[in-house]
Amino acid sequence: MRHCYKCIMVTTELTRRHCIFSGRVQGVGFRYATRNLAINFDVTGYVRNLPDGRIDVVMEGPAFEVDSFVEAINDRMKHYIRNAEIHEQLATGEFPQFTIAR
Repeated sequence: MRHCYKCIMVTTELTRRHCIFSGRVQGVGFRYATRNLAINFDVTGYVRNLPDGRIDVVMEGPAFEVDSFVEAINDRMKHYIRNAEIHEQLATGEFPQFTIAR
C-alpha cells in the first residue's frame, strides 16, 4: 500500500486559534471546564481570565482537533458566552500542554 506524503502532511499540519470569549464567563468555572475539555483533544495552549472580564484562550494542534475543541467549548459554556472572537494564527509550537494561565 502506498501512502500519499502530501495527504499525511495536510492532516498533521498544526494551526493556532486565539479566542476571546465575553459574556458572563468569569466566576462560572469557564477556565476549569476548558482545561478539562482540552484533555479530550490533541491541543496545547492556555486559558486565562482577562482584567476586563473576558476569557482568553490560545490553542494549537491539528486543525480538526482545534476546531472540535472550540466547538466543545462553545457547546459546554453556551449559556455564559455572549460573543466569541476567533482569530486564526500560525502555530508556534511553544506550548508543551494545555494549562490554566495566570
